[in-house]
Amino acid sequence: MNDEVDFIEQILQEAEQKEMQQTNALVDLILLQISKWETQIAANFEEQEKEILLIKEWTLTRNSKLQDQIDLYAKKCEAYLKELNLKSLSLPHGSLQLRKLPDRIEILDQELFLKSASRDLLKIVPAIQKPDLLKIKTYIKNTGKTPEGVRLISGEIQFNYKINSQLNEKEN
Repeated sequence: MNDEVDFIEQILQEAEQKEMQQTNALVDLILLQISKWETQIAANFEEQEKEILLIKEWTLTRNSKLQDQIDLYAKKCEAYLKELNLKSLSLPHGSLQLRKLPDRIEILDQELFLKSASRDLLKIVPAIQKPDLLKIKTYIKNTGKTPEGVRLISGEIQFNYKINSQLNEKEN
């Protein structure tokens, strides 16, 4: 009777091992399919980028020609306004204007300027204080204390899967 029980246990263990192997094989096939889908997704994004680039180049070429025409006719309109000796002209489809822009300052060599500039030509900006999140996290982990006004959000457990790159290379 004892031999029969051992024999049945042995058969059950072998069946469980075979079932586990089949389950592992099924999960491995699922990973292989996921790998194929991820490869297809990447290929779709690459194709999308190629198409976008092609459309952008076509648009730039087309718009460059249109902008050249705009610039040409804008200069003709400016010359017309100057010929009439006017600062502005209102028309049914728009208006033409000649306006003097405000003067601008450009600092060419900041070090040279700062050496010779008086204090009334400078703007003093006070130092900015920002929380250093990495240092705060280290402080909490080292001391166990959480500073006032701070909340520690614990990391969650997240499921992940990894595809071996050799599988992708063999399938392609």
